[in-house]
Amino acid sequence: STQSTGDTDAPTEVMIVNSGDTAWVLASTALVMLMTPGLAFFYGGLVGRQNAINTLMLCLITMGIITIEWVLFGYSLAFAPGSPGIGDFRWGGLYDVGVTPSVYAPTIPHLAFAMFQMMFAIITPALICGSVVGR
Repeated sequence: STQSTGDTDAPTEVMIVNSGDTAWVLASTALVMLMTPGLAFFYGGLVGRQNAINTLMLCLITMGIITIEWVLFGYSLAFAPGSPGIGDFRWGGLYDVGVTPSVYAPTIPHLAFAMFQMMFAIITPALICGSVVGR
């Protein structure tokens, strides 16, 4: 929720972190993160023995690579204010992304929102890996 500051000259609002919303987003983030290894095991079961470990590693390595990419520049390009098509680098390295809420999610910490979005950035290439499994 938001609260008015009470100052009649400044119509600004203070964003307050809601513990229920934050808990839900963090639980959802963990569940989406668990989907990637689950997807790796699913794809591993679809291929022959010679490709099973390769398939597992392909899906799991995407977790590390996309996490680094997301933290360094992915989140900033996707969500920072900039031109209409792409953001700028003001949040590169998650600079100035902290525990205060953002305009994107006014009731949860900005960092929790960034991590939730990162899980979908991770699982997307893992899903694409399924199209090349065993080929």
